[in-house]
Amino acid sequence: MDEQVPISSDAIADTGKEEGVREVTPDVGYQRHAVVNNVYVGTPGEGSGEWLLVDTGVTGSAGRIESTAGKRFGKDVPPVAIILTHGHSDHSGTAEALAEKWDVPIYAHTLELPYLDGRASYPPPDTSLGGGIMPKLAPIFGTGPIDVSRWLRVLPDDGSVPGMTGWRWLHTAGHTPGHISLWRESDRTLIVGDAFITTNMESAYAVITQKEELHGPPTYFTTDWPSARRSVEMLAALQPEVAITGHGRAMKGQLMRDALNTLAGDFDRIAIPDKGRYIREPVRADETGPTYIPPEQ
Repeated sequence: MDEQVPISSDAIADTGKEEGVREVTPDVGYQRHAVVNNVYVGTPGEGSGEWLLVDTGVTGSAGRIESTAGKRFGKDVPPVAIILTHGHSDHSGTAEALAEKWDVPIYAHTLELPYLDGRASYPPPDTSLGGGIMPKLAPIFGTGPIDVSRWLRVLPDDGSVPGMTGWRWLHTAGHTPGHISLWRESDRTLIVGDAFITTNMESAYAVITQKEELHGPPTYFTTDWPSARRSVEMLAALQPEVAITGHGRAMKGQLMRDALNTLAGDFDRIAIPDKGRYIREPVRADETGPTYIPPEQ
């Protein structure tokens, strides 16, 4: 029924802003662009070494990301690669501009490729969901496709992440077919994407204030709820110490884990809307894009 799991502000993971980036660990920070976060992975400092960009924000964020990266890692020091948790336009909005500028590869899951190489669009958002204004505004985010095929690469089958030693990618489908999250076991740091989020994306007020609440994936773009449930269960089982989500503040510690365990244990009641286009049956998709889209309710 799309409820929330409150989280105490004591669980906020970041330690303040540096050059507009909220620091979470010594080598991981995130930056908010309008309604969405991107993540910088790499130790800050001139000549500090390789770094990666996870997700690229909404259209119009390229200049800010490039400027921030220059201050964080050194001017004209491009990332090893761009990693996309998924291809929704709020997460890939500047992928083409940044890849063109830096001439670096863009990595994504194989099931996400058709939405990133111009072949297919995502299924339409379910604008009937939620009581707030955000689901009604969902169409303005667009469903693609974009075409970054010139730089596009498939993530390795072995779960490794190019340029991210110690990290693994996890297939966390549900919000999109090829959605991924990133996991570093050594310090139990999790970069979630939209597998779950820490603010209410159905409420414009919550989006603006970033009130701390644990939710399932944004409802109006989630097209496979059984897979979304399995993904949250898998992530909760990892018992992360830090979780950086695509929307909302990063969270940490036992308070965050308790909320995540509650979400995973009661996912159907908490996260899944009572009705909607994709509730009774999910979208089916393969490496070519959607193969079946349920009719509109």
